[in-house]
Amino acid sequence: MLLLHFLFLIQTPASTPNPGDSDTIDLSNPFDLIVYIICPIAILIFYFLYRKQTRNGKNE
Repeated sequence: MLLLHFLFLIQTPASTPNPGDSDTIDLSNPFDLIVYIICPIAILIFYFLYRKQTRNGKNE
């Protein structure tokens, strides 16, 4: 298993940025702010509004 993991690591070129290098979310970056904060909150709000609307429609 270690050998397999090592083989995957040596295939990453040294000159390209590795997506695993950045472990933190930079909230000063507008893209990160929208993707990780605003979109999930909007999805939750729309889900609860949809759920409330469908429950009200079935009860009438």
